[in-house]
Amino acid sequence: MTTWHWVRHGPTHQKTFTGWRDVPADLSDKAAIARLAQHLPKDALVVSSDLTRSVNTASALQGTRTRLPHDPALREFHFGVWDGVHFSTVAEWHPDLSRAYWEQPGDHTPPGGESWNTSAARVAMAVQRIEAAHPGRHIIAVAHFGVILTQVQAVLGVSAQEVLAHKIEPLSVTTLNRATSTAEVINHLP
Repeated sequence: MTTWHWVRHGPTHQKTFTGWRDVPADLSDKAAIARLAQHLPKDALVVSSDLTRSVNTASALQGTRTRLPHDPALREFHFGVWDGVHFSTVAEWHPDLSRAYWEQPGDHTPPGGESWNTSAARVAMAVQRIEAAHPGRHIIAVAHFGVILTQVQAVLGVSAQEVLAHKIEPLSVTTLNRATSTAEVINHLP
């Protein structure tokens, strides 16, 4: 039985759509990183998306844990032409599409990007591949808000619209177990 410990990368302080753009994470909160590293299983494998904000957060948490290669399939959603653009500007450009993208997530696709369903399928294939290569292990996956939500959705069996109500803070951990269909989200460790 594989247990996933999904960690959202450190904060980026972006006020825009931030998908495949490679922006750094603010890892200055050493106490929060230390608490998170202490909380995570010592014998877990560590994997991250290949974007700098996840790679550097994974490096900060790794310690003596074994690191797997960065995985581009664990990238955040691809927002296409919306990436790097403020949400209000996107709403002006594409009022109906931008509203539908969040209110009815599924097949709505930003221009040049990918839909919720396409993103979720990409991440699911990566999860299956990693689980097959490392069965029964604890896996710390440092990734992104949307990526983590797709996995909460898959484990809990809820709709994309329902899962968007979950709060996933930077430097939080979401522990998922498919065998028991359980999810525990810890946004702030004591």
